[in-house]
Amino acid sequence: MCPTPTSSAHLPGGLILVVEDDPLILEFLCEILQEEGFKVEPQISADAASLYLEQHAADVALLLTDITMPGTLNGADLANLVGDRWPEKPVMVMSGYETPETSGVKHTVAFIKKPWAIGQLLDCVESAFKAKAPRLH
Repeated sequence: MCPTPTSSAHLPGGLILVVEDDPLILEFLCEILQEEGFKVEPQISADAASLYLEQHAADVALLLTDITMPGTLNGADLANLVGDRWPEKPVMVMSGYETPETSGVKHTVAFIKKPWAIGQLLDCVESAFKAKAPRLH
């Protein structure tokens, strides 16, 4: 689980691929992230997001996906695809029903349970970026 809101530390920039099958939640997520200065790419399904990644993976700084979605792929499948093909990319998953473990996510991901507060969401995004930040020796 992501930490509860503790600070308003500066969040890193970059494009966030936001994948959510509920159009209202997708729009809300995108508005929150855009207000924080992120660029977003909304996708309504994991299938559409995987096609987007095939063309634009280099532009995506973070995958934020719901787990439960209709289609060939669900969010866990999408998280695994990104972890397999682009292991340096941070992945954040959310669900009101499942956890990364119960849904079959096999990579380390940030997780937030729905319903979430805006501060929790932003803290989780920040944690996801920090988890994949290059370490200086």
